[in-house]
Amino acid sequence: MNKLLRNSVLAAFIGAGIGVAQAADDASTNLSGRIYWDFSDKTIKKDGVNQPGSGYGFDVTRFYLGVDHKFDDTWLLDLTTDFSYDSAHGKTDLFVKKAFIEGNFDPLFKLRLGSADMPWIPYVEDAYGFRYVEKTIIDRFGFGNSADWGAHAQGKQGIFDYQLSAVNGAGFSNVSGRSKRIDYEARLGLHPLEGMILAAGLYNGKLGQSQEGTNAPHTNTRYDALLAYVGHGARAGFEYFQSKNPKAANIIGTEDKADGYSVFASYEVYKPVTVFGRYDWTKLSKDVDPSKKDTYFNVGAEYAVRKGVRFSLVYKWDRVKDNMTQTKTDEIGLFSEVRF
Repeated sequence: MNKLLRNSVLAAFIGAGIGVAQAADDASTNLSGRIYWDFSDKTIKKDGVNQPGSGYGFDVTRFYLGVDHKFDDTWLLDLTTDFSYDSAHGKTDLFVKKAFIEGNFDPLFKLRLGSADMPWIPYVEDAYGFRYVEKTIIDRFGFGNSADWGAHAQGKQGIFDYQLSAVNGAGFSNVSGRSKRIDYEARLGLHPLEGMILAAGLYNGKLGQSQEGTNAPHTNTRYDALLAYVGHGARAGFEYFQSKNPKAANIIGTEDKADGYSVFASYEVYKPVTVFGRYDWTKLSKDVDPSKKDTYFNVGAEYAVRKGVRFSLVYKWDRVKDNMTQTKTDEIGLFSEVRF
């Protein structure tokens, strides 16, 4: 299977070269960027005692800088870097998040080879609309990857959309993440009414933990569901997931399960002001530590300065609790997204 995938990638790149040679006159290059930043006051307490990471701080949680080069109507090349700064740890990280060649052959068949968006997390982010305030529930706990290295097929027509990805499983930050097996993630979406989204997803693989010399004893299987509405200045949604043997299960060597749900809503009271809120509830370890649960919510108000520039005043509350201990996090601050 790995040999077949490598040969398919090579054939696609050769085909891309032929396409460039035949249609160089239609080429165009575009630059884009997106910044998520916040200035906030955060209090982290474990069993009532303040923890490192508390206090005031300015964070650039994400800075994406992207370049895409369109060879013609079929072939496109994309490179997106991912930079972040965490004031609590005083360090910066820089990754290549996306680097792929795309062949757009039909509305029902677009193929990306390289590191590209995975089927589920970016899809839910689009419905949620406030990624700059908080990651979606699966991304928060690392139960899935937002991008990964491999082959990604997707399409959309009428009320139907889909994506199927065959990837390394270790995520976009692990460029050389060779694995002993291929991981798969799939999504099927339906839009029966204007603004309505019904979607289901499936993940199966080793999450990049099964490598030469290292055996991952368990296989991760994750089921996802989304019901959402986006339109007329309003957003509302319900996301549910169930994960068998998440990444931590292979680290401790014991089978485990996790599940949870997220409810979100927002409404544009009047241009340019939108109010929003979200509630998450997660069982983090149903077999190993059934008492371990996470409860999270946020509320806020957004002011859209102009297209591409948004500011929000946000309050967040989070609690991770089991029979032995609990950790609470309170945060209030200004969060912003800038796009170009």
